[in-house]
Amino acid sequence: MSHKDHVSAVAERRVYLDLCALNRPLDDQNQIRVRLEADAVALILRHVRAGEIQLPVSSVHWAETAANPDATRRAHVQLLLSELGKAKDVDQTQARQRAAELHQLGLGPADAAHVAMAELAGCDFVTVDDRLLRQMRRYKARTWFGTPMVYCDKEDLR
Repeated sequence: MSHKDHVSAVAERRVYLDLCALNRPLDDQNQIRVRLEADAVALILRHVRAGEIQLPVSSVHWAETAANPDATRRAHVQLLLSELGKAKDVDQTQARQRAAELHQLGLGPADAAHVAMAELAGCDFVTVDDRLLRQMRRYKARTWFGTPMVYCDKEDLR
């Protein structure tokens, strides 16, 4: 692969982190799983900062963040979204239809909207929410999905 091809392939990598994943570094780090996931999120964000991976953000990110009553978490995510996030144009009608479909299948409204946006933006979807991952498996989400650690392994992030 030439350098130009490598740069092009890298620029095409997009990861959609839901709010659970974005907030993981602020969770209680006394549990090993939480600490490992927080480290994996930090590693992903390091690659985003380096321009190797894109971090698309959606109106769902902003709305859910604005509704967070915890000022520390709200400020943390707002800073990440504004510094690292890239708005991704998707067909909003299609996104609403897909979110409604996913919600009918049992996903919560915010989760359904996040998954729909990730699917339409052509992103891998990363969450730390086990229930959401089971639901995505059950309803055969139209995009790759997994935990931050599995994503880092899949993308060979170091």
